[in-house]
Amino acid sequence: MKKMILGLALAFGLSGTAWAAGASIPMDKAPQRTNDMSALQNGAKLFVNYCLNCHSASFMRFNRLRDIGLTDKQIAENLTFTTDKIGDTMKVAMSPTDAKAYFGKNPPDLTLVARSRAAIGSHSGPDYLYTFLRTYYRDATTPTGWNNKAFPLTAMPNPLWELQGEQRPLYNKVESHGHEVEVLRGWEQVKPGTMTPAQYDQNVGDLVAFMQWMSEPAQNSRVRLGVWVMLFLAAFTLVAWRLNAAFWKDIK
Repeated sequence: MKKMILGLALAFGLSGTAWAAGASIPMDKAPQRTNDMSALQNGAKLFVNYCLNCHSASFMRFNRLRDIGLTDKQIAENLTFTTDKIGDTMKVAMSPTDAKAYFGKNPPDLTLVARSRAAIGSHSGPDYLYTFLRTYYRDATTPTGWNNKAFPLTAMPNPLWELQGEQRPLYNKVESHGHEVEVLRGWEQVKPGTMTPAQYDQNVGDLVAFMQWMSEPAQNSRVRLGVWVMLFLAAFTLVAWRLNAAFWKDIK
């Protein structure tokens, strides 16, 4: 039941309109962990437990998680809550009809969100996700009692509040164009969660890394192949240059 409640909350916040909203603060840099197998495995666990209740990742199959070092047995026993077959795609058990009745529309698919979100602003998709999941705070003026600095007036309560706890923003007042404005300077922990702030940031970084990897699983292989291609072209260029000199050495 707890997972379902968190999943329902996530569905409200990650709607299509949510991703189009602009951020009110600079984005924090997401850690680059797409080559870290342990981080990706932890991120997959968090994704399945806190996102996959309502959001599909319909372009990703469970058995593709072999690429991050998981065995078929580990995938089947720990991650396939919404299906009996590891060859199935990551789809929610909830039908589209029910989803529309509950939320007014189907919650968006998250397979490519780390890439699609980057197309909306100047920041990267992982930076937005990393900032979004770490800047929730209590706000009694909103219907849900939550707000978010990366997405002001979000309709989604903090889906990871039990892990993070509750925090409140701290501001400095500065003069800008003749007016006094508040500038965010940090956060104060109001109620502790099951994780320390450092542990929470670490786990959010893992979750974002998994979503980044999921958006392009072949990226690391593509980059490695690209390095070898560039090395080959460099070597071939040297050979071609020497052959050209040999062929034309007697022609003036």
